[in-house]
Formats: sequence, C-alpha cells, structure tokens
Amino acid sequence: MANLITVDPAICHGKPCIRGLRYPVENVLEWLASGMSTEEILADYPDLNKEDILASLAYAARLSHVKRFERLVA
Repeated sequence: MANLITVDPAICHGKPCIRGLRYPVENVLEWLASGMSTEEILADYPDLNKEDILASLAYAARLSHVKRFERLVA
C-alpha cells in the first residue's frame, strides 16, 4: 500500500492520493460508498486499476483502527 497511496503537498493540497495522481483516496471511497462498483470506477477512470481501489480501502481500514473507544460526554 505504501507505494500506491502517496502524500505530496504539491498534489491535491497534500491529501492522500493514488500513486501521485490527482485522485484523492477520499474520492475513491466516496465513489464506492455511493454504490459504484469497482468495474464502473475503472471504466470511468482508466488511469486507475483494481489494486488502487483495494489500496484505498486498506488505507481507510487502517485509519479506522483504534486502541480504545471512550464515549465523550458533552
């Protein structure tokens, strides 16, 4: 995943992107969340490949790891 997800301050304001291209990981995740299939994404964005989409999902999964959850009381 490290070579597929890149962060460069000069590209997309430093957001995590696919292979230094101007495809932020958040866009790929939003497309998937909206119901687009991997095949539809690949058809619409020929610069991407299946590994890019899987790397985006793995990146999101890694970000969601927490050691402990505490309820915040307002």
